Amino acid sequence: MDIKNAQKTVDDWIKSHGVRYFNELTNMAQLTEEVGEVARIISRRYGEQSEKESDKNKDLGEELSDVLFVLLCLANQTGVDLQEAFDKKLDLKTKRDHDRHHNNPKLK
Repeated sequence: MDIKNAQKTVDDWIKSHGVRYFNELTNMAQLTEEVGEVARIISRRYGEQSEKESDKNKDLGEELSDVLFVLLCLANQTGVDLQEAFDKKLDLKTKRDHDRHHNNPKLK
């Protein structure tokens, strides 16, 4: 599924199951909360902190999907075409960063 279709799928879901979008500030808080859950898993599973027993069954993919869902909600309700924005950003990064990354001795 491309990003444009993902945005439509989320919009359809909101309209049929979610009643309405939460306001933008609420969704920003939700996004922050979901990113925090991803950070907790990453820091404990892949970082130096020990993983608590209660965190061992947390599904990173599920938490990343929560982040994506709220991000798509924010894009929909603010009129952002994420497919277009992502394509532009990827083009910019490709032109700007190709040589920079290839010439970075820290990445060799």
